[in-house]
Amino acid sequence: MAEISYRQIVADGLWNNNVAFVQLLGLCPLLAVSSTAINGLGLGMATTLVLIASNATISIIRNWVRPEIRIPVFVMIIAAFVTAIELSMSAWFYELYRVLGIFIPLIVTNCAILGRAEAFASRQKIVPSIVDGAMMGIGFTIPLFILGALREISGAGTLFAQAHLMFGEGAHWLTMTLFPDYGGFLLAILPPGAFIGLGLLIALKNIIDARITAKNSSPK
Repeated sequence: MAEISYRQIVADGLWNNNVAFVQLLGLCPLLAVSSTAINGLGLGMATTLVLIASNATISIIRNWVRPEIRIPVFVMIIAAFVTAIELSMSAWFYELYRVLGIFIPLIVTNCAILGRAEAFASRQKIVPSIVDGAMMGIGFTIPLFILGALREISGAGTLFAQAHLMFGEGAHWLTMTLFPDYGGFLLAILPPGAFIGLGLLIALKNIIDARITAKNSSPK
């Protein structure tokens, strides 16, 4: 596989081939966990770390793994890093770990991670693979955070609620109450609200892409 530019890797990970908005992968944790901004940020960061570590490792061993067994090997590598992150979160971020629950070990089944291992890391050198993992992870974290923030604001009228779960007891000041005496909008924090919110974000991205395409194709 021919090497591609770092600019293209960044553009693909963050926008052109975004995991959530374009590939529509990892939707189960995206929709289930994104009830608050902190939950989305926590799962997104965990997924990003797994992507970076697994991409780097798979790139290093890519010439030593026979094609017949590459998928089981990739899955074992991903599972090892997920286990390490799960244990680390259990030790240092236990309350956040309890909130995210089963969705931490389910990172192993995220098709985006295995997809990057097969499509990119197994065919590229280590540095581009690390950059690809980071950009794909950040590209997944951004929709998680934005969707979580929008659902939290519309559902509870707050932002960064329970920030101390990730940043420690000194981070209580980060919690903002945007709408005092707000009764809440239950639909926003239920699964249908996640589907509606994601649909609106995808629609917004498509509108932006259409305008960029029209602008680039218009005669100068």
